[in-house]
Amino acid sequence: MKSSLLRRILIMVICVAALTVMLCSCAPSESESAQMAESADAVKTAIMEKALQCYVIEGSYPSDIEYLEENYGLIVNHKDFRIMYTPVAENLPPQIKVAY
Repeated sequence: MKSSLLRRILIMVICVAALTVMLCSCAPSESESAQMAESADAVKTAIMEKALQCYVIEGSYPSDIEYLEENYGLIVNHKDFRIMYTPVAENLPPQIKVAY
């Protein structure tokens, strides 16, 4: 009877340990999340800098992000980031949101 109880306890301990390892390896770590947030901020800053460069050279902010990619060398990883670029007016900076 003791050996059967010990086996059950051992099986439960192994299952809990395996489940814990599985959950820890699947969940993104805080450092990965912080790194993605930092990268999103860097993308937003790069877009704003290129939009400002366009304003200085052409006298108006671009109407879309594609214009910055085609004419000002902006490179954005659209696979990892979703960019919401909303023009306000030709003489006002656009609203930019970057999500990952």
